[in-house]
Amino acid sequence: MSGHGAPAGLDTTAARGAGLRVAIVAAQWHEQVMDGLLAGARRAAAEAGIEPVVVRVPGTFELPVAAARLAPRVDAVVALGVVVRGGTPHFEYVCSGATTGLVDVSVRTGTPVGFGVLTCDTEEQALDRAGLEGSSEDKGYEAFQAAVLAELALR
Repeated sequence: MSGHGAPAGLDTTAARGAGLRVAIVAAQWHEQVMDGLLAGARRAAAEAGIEPVVVRVPGTFELPVAAARLAPRVDAVVALGVVVRGGTPHFEYVCSGATTGLVDVSVRTGTPVGFGVLTCDTEEQALDRAGLEGSSEDKGYEAFQAAVLAELALR
């Protein structure tokens, strides 16, 4: 299970998160998976007392440019997307470009970016990580927590 080793007791309660400006940037491809990821991030935001700005972009490859535009105006960015392996090298190019781009945004701006991009071999793996009913993991929720906790640690 990929959640093995996750820290217990992460605290992003309203008392700690209130007042933070957070943007969620979410791709639109794989609608069911993305709905789950976005719902998880929104749930984490509500628990932290944060009303995030949500921006939808066409796909995972567009996440870095949206994050770059938003990063100077917020305290943290949460990037949500999914890429499912197919029969061409497209998977590697999109995954590499999105990952490198999001890391660059975070390092260049100093704004934490929660990485909620699923890179899966199958649609079933993506659904299992999307935070839907019956999913074993909720990566949207976790990505939101990671971004907020990184910002709080740096304050």
